[in-house]
Amino acid sequence: PTMSGRILVVDDDEAMCAMLTQGLGKRGFAVTARTDAAAAFELLAEDDFDVVVTDLNMKGLNGLELCERVVANRPNVAVVVITAFGSLDTAIAAIRAGAYDFITKPIELDALRMTLDRAVRHRALTDEVRRLRRAVAAARGFDELIGASPAMTAVLDLVARVAETDASVLLTGESGTGKERVARSIHRRSRRADGPFVAINSAAMPEHLLESELFGHTRGAFTDARGARSGLFLQASGGTLFLDEIGELPLGLQPKLLRALQEHTVRPVGADTEIPFDARVVAATNTDLEAAIEARRFREDLYYRLAVVHLALPPLRARAGDVLLLAQHFIDKIAAQLGKHVTGLSPAAAEKLVTYTWPGNVREVGNCIERAVALTRFEQLTVEDLPEKVRAYQPRHVVVVADSADELVPLHEVERRYILRVLEAHDGSRTLAAQTLGLDRKTLYRKLKGYGVDGE
Repeated sequence: PTMSGRILVVDDDEAMCAMLTQGLGKRGFAVTARTDAAAAFELLAEDDFDVVVTDLNMKGLNGLELCERVVANRPNVAVVVITAFGSLDTAIAAIRAGAYDFITKPIELDALRMTLDRAVRHRALTDEVRRLRRAVAAARGFDELIGASPAMTAVLDLVARVAETDASVLLTGESGTGKERVARSIHRRSRRADGPFVAINSAAMPEHLLESELFGHTRGAFTDARGARSGLFLQASGGTLFLDEIGELPLGLQPKLLRALQEHTVRPVGADTEIPFDARVVAATNTDLEAAIEARRFREDLYYRLAVVHLALPPLRARAGDVLLLAQHFIDKIAAQLGKHVTGLSPAAAEKLVTYTWPGNVREVGNCIERAVALTRFEQLTVEDLPEKVRAYQPRHVVVVADSADELVPLHEVERRYILRVLEAHDGSRTLAAQTLGLDRKTLYRKLKGYGVDGE
């Protein structure tokens, strides 16, 4: 189908202008004609057009000079030049001057229509790339926390406010939502920005090593303690201590962490005295801590000490519109790293990205775009550059009413789809899903286990 667009025709032959105006108008374009190139250039300064179609051989300002001026002053407007048949040298000169394309006389209107369709589409894509780059540049002012959706705007507002305090912060959200990036943003925007940012994964080591890592130890405190060592609480003094995967903290360490947060002191392993520290604590988890409290795997008093400010990061499927912003951000970043000239996404690829649900969230978008940029042979990423699971994804639907018996499914399948949909709507929270479904948690866990979904 023809792309609608505004076309400025420039030719000192009035009959040619009339023919192109009428012919292109019938083919869906809004056409304005001028018989003087200088007058046409002045009109461009006052009005907006998608494409300029100009003859090369004109009195006064010729088509090649007009092309050069348009490219220099209105680079987002495509120029298509008309040249005499067989005048290859002139056509090459026009392309070097920045023309989008050229056509030869005698003009075939359907061929010209196809050229203009491509030019109008090129203009639209160029404008979209610029818009995305402006949005990404604005987002980089917030430590590369990219997002313009209401859900992400609320997160950015809370980050800006909590950064001004020393309150402990608990970040929750699915894996890949950017919890550590948010923690670093809080640190950089705080009065502690000049101090250290120290991070540790609470699930990465056994309990006795984790205790020594957090609180330090004295010489001889255990077999391998050949010298005294200060823990991360002391190393983070004047800055921020980030406790990742806090939901996996061993139960035996939780009272010691609670005391450290309450008293702002730590006792190294093997020491008799406590040492004060001055570090702001930000913790993060992708587990349901309320469920862990019910299961007595996490202390309720520690939860409230950590969650003085609770910041829940939304999954990407709840951030409508942010997927393309993130994709453009990663395209710019990865293309620069790889030294490739990749400017953006084709419309078909963008549609696939928007349709996909991104269970791996922002991290998965980054991996997808890195693969696509590495493999693409074009300036814009195409559907073929995307991973197979993104290309082949089909949205899930619960069919309750159908026109054909073939579309109907057994009752247990309807229940399965609905339970998974409710769980997805509550961002994976088993507690909230159970409340919505009117089930107790044990029943929901049993059903999810039967569906092959981890009840924990």
